[in-house]
Amino acid sequence: MKAILSADTNWGIGNKNKLLVSIPSDMKFFRETTTGNVVVMGRKTLESFPGGLPLKNRINIVLTGNKDYKVKDAVIVHSEEELMEELKKYNTDDIYVIGGESIYRMMLPHCDTVYVTKIDRAFEADTFFPDLDEMEEWEMTEEGEEQTCFDLTFCFTTYKRR
Repeated sequence: MKAILSADTNWGIGNKNKLLVSIPSDMKFFRETTTGNVVVMGRKTLESFPGGLPLKNRINIVLTGNKDYKVKDAVIVHSEEELMEELKKYNTDDIYVIGGESIYRMMLPHCDTVYVTKIDRAFEADTFFPDLDEMEEWEMTEEGEEQTCFDLTFCFTTYKRR
């Protein structure tokens, strides 16, 4: 299982249920990496998408405590146990955890790879990803070329569980 995200220098990933910044090449990487696969998210992440609709050409699994929550073209689960049971139906290499913070924290122990687009700036953030650089069980195995988008510097990185 994998996680995919973009984070600022403080591992911030969002503010007020929005991404910190929208970088076209990061969006393209996310789309190309997750298309045809399973994406796991929380309700607020789903609702942050255009129209609050599931991502096209992916199996969208949404975890919410709301038993009445329904979304066309998404699989809705209501607990970590129910989520883990649902995920048994898929090849773990095809599963991508896409947020938000509580879902990342819950699922990180089940992940072996994390794709992080690291943005070289600190934003105002209210949601964060665990700092993999501080965790002994994770190591950065790939760091792409530094890129720029407008006035932002960023790079694509891959972390693997040791």
